[in-house]
Amino acid sequence: MKSIQIEDDLYHFIASQTQDIGESASDILRRLVMPESLLNPKQGSSADEPQPVYAIDNDESDVKSAEQVCQAAAVFSELEGQQLQAIPKMVERWLLVLSIIHKYHTQQFTKVLGMSGRNRTYFATDKDTLLATGSSTNPKNVPGSEYWVITNNNTVKKINMLKEVAEQVGFNLSEIEQLIAILAPEHV
Repeated sequence: MKSIQIEDDLYHFIASQTQDIGESASDILRRLVMPESLLNPKQGSSADEPQPVYAIDNDESDVKSAEQVCQAAAVFSELEGQQLQAIPKMVERWLLVLSIIHKYHTQQFTKVLGMSGRNRTYFATDKDTLLATGSSTNPKNVPGSEYWVITNNNTVKKINMLKEVAEQVGFNLSEIEQLIAILAPEHV
């Protein structure tokens, strides 16, 4: 298997072209760039010979599935349409970003239930659980989900929590950096 390096925008474009769940990057590229004549070899050639397989390596040791890439691309696409900087309160921006991540990563989002600090649990499926972990947690519902999150944190803590959420659901480092730049460009 060979690896190539590509820029993030191209990687997201390729992933956005997925037509079937589980479709590999090779399948997508083959469909997009190879002429039909190369896809259907002439009779008489050895169709049983194994073809070399190439993978796109996004500077990470673990290769993301096309579905994960599409989910991340969908998050960014929706965030671009939200105009987050027009929302004056950071907590409202942050909850919106969490909500969009949950929308596209519903199954993986359960991992956030394990997130906690020294004395506080950060996420729960009910408000009372968070209220029990401290007197000033100010829990709020992540819109569109059954999850609650503590919100009585400064912006830097919210950014760090968002980084951990993004990591938990499968975002890579560059996607996490892009997410933070969207949420709080003044803190990048």
